Amino acid sequence: MTAGLFDLSGKVAVVTGGNGGIGLGMARGLAQAGATIAVVGRNQTKSEDAVAELTKSGAKAVAIAADVTDKTAVDGMITRVLKELGRIDILVNNAGINIRKPPHEIALDEWDSVIKTNLTSAFVCSQAAHPAMKAAGGGKIINIGSMLSIFGASFAPAYAASKGGIVQFTRSCAVAWAPHNIQCNAVLPGWIDTELTQNARREVDGLHDKVLARTPAGRWGASGDFAGIAVFLSSRASDFVTGTAIPVDGGFSVQG
Repeated sequence: MTAGLFDLSGKVAVVTGGNGGIGLGMARGLAQAGATIAVVGRNQTKSEDAVAELTKSGAKAVAIAADVTDKTAVDGMITRVLKELGRIDILVNNAGINIRKPPHEIALDEWDSVIKTNLTSAFVCSQAAHPAMKAAGGGKIINIGSMLSIFGASFAPAYAASKGGIVQFTRSCAVAWAPHNIQCNAVLPGWIDTELTQNARREVDGLHDKVLARTPAGRWGASGDFAGIAVFLSSRASDFVTGTAIPVDGGFSVQG
């Protein structure tokens, strides 16, 4: 009975930025639970490598190249997923970038780029997936926020603004689409060992040691730490969970 709650057999999941880091960690978890995965990203070679890994482990997966900030490209991506895979049950909005500059130094085009990639893409993809989910009788949307959805950082004003926006956008969708049986939730990663944070450690003095000192778990997170939360928020087990913002941070956000 309990195992059945987490069974994603027959479900189709679209994971943007699913070719690496947290996105790939989630895609692996969803695939292990039985879902078919559409890995969406701009780097087709990287996406195809991710698909090769997933299919080698027995999953069904496809790679789709799309710029998720472009509405036309997203509409085309959704159309292709529906044509090739038949349905969309799960959408993980994971695509993201960061430009580390203080507020008085970041240029407007840099600000716009971060907001567009991190926040606007979640809106565009969610809006595009909504009709298919509504027609199917329900769906699950998982938006990826950050610890900077909660805290400020002098070196990441655009990123923090985008990730704060993700939480409020998630809540709005949760309320609007609850009558359509679509649950929308956000996941707030702590400091996770990814390509993005590897760059941060090079650019921000002392970051590695500060993160370890603040994190009760005593380590950086790994992409595999997101497999479980992805399955939970995509499965029947979370049918009465919506509008939440769940930290996956090793206790970073509750450390006094």
